[in-house]
Amino acid sequence: MNNKYRSIRLASFLGIVGNLFLFVIKGGIGFTTGSQAMIADFFNSFSDIFSSIMTFIGNKIASKPRDNDHNLGHGKAEYIYSMLISIVMLILAYNSFKGSLFSLINNNKFHFSIFLVFVSIITIFVKLFLYIFTRKLSLKYNNILIRANSIDHRNDAVISFCTLISIILSLFNIYVFDGIVGLCISIWIFISAVSIFKESYDVLMDKCIDDETREKVYKIILSHADIKKFNHFNSTPVGYRYQISFSIFVDGNLSTFDSHEIADKLEDEIIEKIPSIYLVVIHVNPV
Repeated sequence: MNNKYRSIRLASFLGIVGNLFLFVIKGGIGFTTGSQAMIADFFNSFSDIFSSIMTFIGNKIASKPRDNDHNLGHGKAEYIYSMLISIVMLILAYNSFKGSLFSLINNNKFHFSIFLVFVSIITIFVKLFLYIFTRKLSLKYNNILIRANSIDHRNDAVISFCTLISIILSLFNIYVFDGIVGLCISIWIFISAVSIFKESYDVLMDKCIDDETREKVYKIILSHADIKKFNHFNSTPVGYRYQISFSIFVDGNLSTFDSHEIADKLEDEIIEKIPSIYLVVIHVNPV
């Protein structure tokens, strides 16, 4: 197992432990005091635990090398499990929104407790640590699973800060903000879930490489004077990287060895200059 998968496994394990701890203390104090914002945050922590478990499993499967049954590897497991994460997030967003809206309409009040403050502060610090750690990994490895976790940790830190504000306002008998925060948490979870679902769906449906990367490939191809033209460009996502294929046309008087040497050099250059491409298949045609 390479450094990428070991690092992501560690991040998912820390996420499971940290979120399980927050899940227990948020649930205990949230249902005791009746704070809708804290209860919504409690459900969000359940989503976080599930996300971390799915990250762990998806990463474990994606780390397997390609075999006879999976010639392109197991990279798409990352996107399958990311989609599962997004679906659970959508369900939790709906339930949280419904409860918060009910609380807002009925002007529900909750009992202030210093423990509400402590839980919010603890959550902010834990989530900021997890966010910084996972963000570094997501930037380093461009992995959708860990990026989804990173976004979730960041959102949670902001959400907990808003929850803390609603708790402090309750000291002045201002309870409406509690329901509003609960609604905002629900909407935030929903938006994040839709974003993750769309990205996962695009890859699983074999969405082609983005325009910017395609143009980079085109420029590299056209920089070779021996290549007269090219066509039949195709790309296939495998995990977070792509396999591309295309045909090039070279001087028909060249030997087979010389024409394929041009293709070999082109393959190496593309892979070296564009990290998101891991395999290049070139068909050589004579002009």
